[in-house]
Amino acid sequence: MSVSIHNLTKKYGLQTVLNNISMEIGMGEVVGFLGPNGAGKTTTMQIICGSLPYQNGSVRVCDFEVRDNPLKIKSVIGYLPEQNPLYPDMYVREYLSFVANIFNIKNKNQTVENMIDTVGLRAECSKRIGQLSKGYRQRVGLAQALMSNPKVLILDEPTTGLDPNQLDEIRTLIRDLGKDRTVILSTHIMQEIRQICNRVLIINKGEIVADFTDLNNITEFDSNSQFVEIEFAKPILVDNLLKINNLEIKENIDNRIFKILSVKDIREDLFDFAVNANNKLLTINKLENSMEDVFRNLTK
Repeated sequence: MSVSIHNLTKKYGLQTVLNNISMEIGMGEVVGFLGPNGAGKTTTMQIICGSLPYQNGSVRVCDFEVRDNPLKIKSVIGYLPEQNPLYPDMYVREYLSFVANIFNIKNKNQTVENMIDTVGLRAECSKRIGQLSKGYRQRVGLAQALMSNPKVLILDEPTTGLDPNQLDEIRTLIRDLGKDRTVILSTHIMQEIRQICNRVLIINKGEIVADFTDLNNITEFDSNSQFVEIEFAKPILVDNLLKINNLEIKENIDNRIFKILSVKDIREDLFDFAVNANNKLLTINKLENSMEDVFRNLTK
């Protein structure tokens, strides 16, 4: 396995940030790491990179224990943090040459030029980093993360601030990079998960609450629940509708159109409710859970 985590715990004083989490991520996987703010995503990524100590458990990258092999770990990992740390007064090519020197890369000049083309920086490579747009600064950060040709690439919110064209280009690049290495990326953009990843891990309050290895099955998660849209002919009293057992209102439009969540088939109850209220049930449609719905149900 490229990344192997077992029973990892991280605390800050009395606060537990990661609570006994475990995961196995193999070569060629592009894993979306999802969770609400403060769930532990960035902490997990920093621990994998060897930049943050941990109290208990085991974290192995390419068969090396992270805390015992800090320099080796940094040689096999490329990391783009959410706050992209760059030198704004350096030129793009100058900065990438500086990074290549840190990694003691052979054929430095050729590697830098190849990386400029790989991430689409050719038109901007003669500018100072401080003159670049947010999208191009992200590309510079991605280029430094790739400079050592890492086996594991960790990207924390890599597409924040990009315009639609830049989004498409960076997503395609990340997807291609995942063909011959492990990629772990955190994002809040559900569409991005669909377009880039072949696996999704969801973390909440420091614990892994879901691991989807088949994205086609995400919308079938929690199949015991039913997401239903209903429409009445006339407005109803919401408090009366809530008297139906196992019903939760997710959306209410003019007290007439509702999206509801239930843990059983309640069609018969809804028809009885309409009759008793001297009303008519115009439509009742079962809806497929979206990825957003699954995320909310797991992390609310």
